[in-house]
Amino acid sequence: MTTPHVLIAGAGPVGLVSALALARAGIAVTVLERNAGLAEDLRASTFHPPTLDMLEQFEGLTQQLIAQGLVARHTQQRDRQTGLVAEFDMDVLRNDTRHPYRLQCEQWKLSRLLLERLLALPHAEVLFGSTVDQVTQTADAVSVRVQAQGEVKTLRGDYLVGADGAWSAVRQHSGIAFDGFTYPERFLVVSTDFEFADHLPRLSYVNYVSDPDEWCVLLRVPTLWRVLFPTRPEETDESVMTDTSIEQRLQQLQPRHQPYKVVHRTLYKVHQRIAQRFRHGRVLLAGDAAHINNPLGGMGMNGGVQDAFNLCEKLIQVIQLGANDALLDRYERQRRTVAIEYVNADTQRNKKLIEERDPIVRGRTHDELRAIAADPKAMRAYLHKTSMFDALARAASIE
Repeated sequence: MTTPHVLIAGAGPVGLVSALALARAGIAVTVLERNAGLAEDLRASTFHPPTLDMLEQFEGLTQQLIAQGLVARHTQQRDRQTGLVAEFDMDVLRNDTRHPYRLQCEQWKLSRLLLERLLALPHAEVLFGSTVDQVTQTADAVSVRVQAQGEVKTLRGDYLVGADGAWSAVRQHSGIAFDGFTYPERFLVVSTDFEFADHLPRLSYVNYVSDPDEWCVLLRVPTLWRVLFPTRPEETDESVMTDTSIEQRLQQLQPRHQPYKVVHRTLYKVHQRIAQRFRHGRVLLAGDAAHINNPLGGMGMNGGVQDAFNLCEKLIQVIQLGANDALLDRYERQRRTVAIEYVNADTQRNKKLIEERDPIVRGRTHDELRAIAADPKAMRAYLHKTSMFDALARAASIE
């Protein structure tokens, strides 16, 4: 009898969570990563409570991650001109989770911890510098043609998980459409060691700052503040990324006599897209390969990790326990529904609220946020939704 084998494209958090969950269950896994090593760029940095709860199944990992990050008990909605609008205390979720807070920690730290555990297992391998350039399948297996160091080889597995990001080669070679749209503006993320909390009263680690002209998001990670700005569609990439332009944006946010020290800068296009299918025979999509959204709310990486746990639970039942592989259709029904009804819808709504120009609508929204923050029951319901508990409950309700 051949040993069950799952191929996984992508060595980001979603691919590595998938690989570790399967390998710990005794299923052989091969991870294919096009880059030469793990990416250590400053991408997602917020872990929601249910994601931290899920990661606890990898003994000790959540605590290691917490030790490398910042515990954010409070989140804030702010106004760029008037300051604090409403503060939300995540401790109201203490009866719903073992982690009633957001963890501010760079996602590459999770990838490192996952990889260390994965490589300790004898039936797991990670092939860096390996680019997927063809996907074919039969009723019994899936094959992936890979280019690595100038050589071409074909790998065969029982299933293929495409966790290879927004530009997923697995999705494209499987002929799966990626429906949605791209925002006309791009998002600029600037990282600086300037301590905004010394100058903006009562600043929390997680702050969504509304403004009709230039809203922003202020997020703290252990050594830096990350500031996300929208750009204007007419601005060129080159002009946005200049020292002068970035300095001007930061000075308008918080004037200071000295120039800012910019540690890192990234400019990227922002999309709201969902794959038409999350399952195509023996090919399954997860994370950004399946759905992408704007980052307002921190739902991208968290949603992807939650995809991975959902999918792997079903793959283990199919591969090891003899469940009918129609169970994998339920993965698509559950996670694609959540991507549409929660992740995509909520992030679009978040963007609309934070950039609202109508002063009457802005005032009404701020009043609603204040009322929610003043009522523990309403605040719990609000945080239950924004922390993705409601999305998980919705998924679980789908047969």
